[in-house]
Amino acid sequence: MADTYKNILVINLMHIGDLMLVTPVLRTLRSFYPKARLTLLADKKLRDLVEYNPHIDECMLIDKKGKDDHLGAFIKFIGKVRAKKFDLVINLHRNERASALAAFSGAKRIVGYSKPGFSLFFDEVLPNKKAIMHQIHSHFEVLEKACGVTRLDDGGLEMELPPGADDEAKKLWEKNFPKGKKVIAFNIGASWETKRWLDSYFAECADNLLDRGYAIAFYGGPMDEEIVRRCISKMKHKDSENIKIFTGKVSLGVLAGMLRRSALFLTTDSGPMHVGVAMNVPIVTMFGASPVPGFYPYDAKDILIKTPEPCHPCGIHVCPKRGDDFMGCMKHMPPALIMKYVDELLAKYENMTGRWPSHYGKYECEVIEPTINDVLSLMPKQKEIS
Repeated sequence: MADTYKNILVINLMHIGDLMLVTPVLRTLRSFYPKARLTLLADKKLRDLVEYNPHIDECMLIDKKGKDDHLGAFIKFIGKVRAKKFDLVINLHRNERASALAAFSGAKRIVGYSKPGFSLFFDEVLPNKKAIMHQIHSHFEVLEKACGVTRLDDGGLEMELPPGADDEAKKLWEKNFPKGKKVIAFNIGASWETKRWLDSYFAECADNLLDRGYAIAFYGGPMDEEIVRRCISKMKHKDSENIKIFTGKVSLGVLAGMLRRSALFLTTDSGPMHVGVAMNVPIVTMFGASPVPGFYPYDAKDILIKTPEPCHPCGIHVCPKRGDDFMGCMKHMPPALIMKYVDELLAKYENMTGRWPSHYGKYECEVIEPTINDVLSLMPKQKEIS
């Protein structure tokens, strides 16, 4: 069976976190089909995440928002895929573009997730079960049911930094933080509004940590710059020299290098959260709209706090509620609740910064499920939430 496929293509054109969740698939395919040529097709802007993955032979990159973003270029790109003469294509991104690339790849066998219509060209279509199981486990079902894989090699999330990225991260670190300073990484943005914890809550946590001698490093992409500015404006210690802002200023490779030097990562459900998992940094995160089974941080030492709101998980990008109920899922996870678990992980791991133990095979994080009464008891009665 290990000789069945000689030339394999895996397709995932999604965002940062989704692409990171494909890395256990690559490891498993390399382990089960060691003689096969393994190629990954991904979005060019995310190349830092996967281009140097040790389990692939090639990374094909499509410029989704650039030169490949019109029909003629897309057809030409399909021609490049067909020229590779793959005998197995595994599509792990159920949208039109990825489904079309798989459907018209010319491969001997085409499997995975697909949009209707394109599925007619697939040999086997499977459902994406991310609502009921971790996304990685759904991907593994594709391998087991459609690709002949009978032995999984789940090494968790993996990211090999591009050449020079760690050196740049080290220089930035030494320039911004005194030797021995414990740094807490913050990622406060997210692709959906409903995944974003309140910036006033992040501000309160940052002030708490600054009072105790930690430094705070803000990360995120250019789209998060205004959110970070708004958060810092609400801080008591907004002018502290121990606040450093890297939002929109570092590549994904440098972000990874800086995260693995941090004592802890406080983050929304976001792409950088999964980069942090790959860097093995302890994580505390809060889930409002997101389904916990599908996207929890894939590391047993991490802690996820799930909102007590009954509408969880709505999966809606913008909260439809108004008034006091607007973003209730995030409002009802107050800073006192989150800091309890930040302190718990710091007590366990801050003295191991950069030397955290290996977690091979231990990926189910701790999920905290407070009741609404638990939460209300921690919320100041008269404090305005903004």
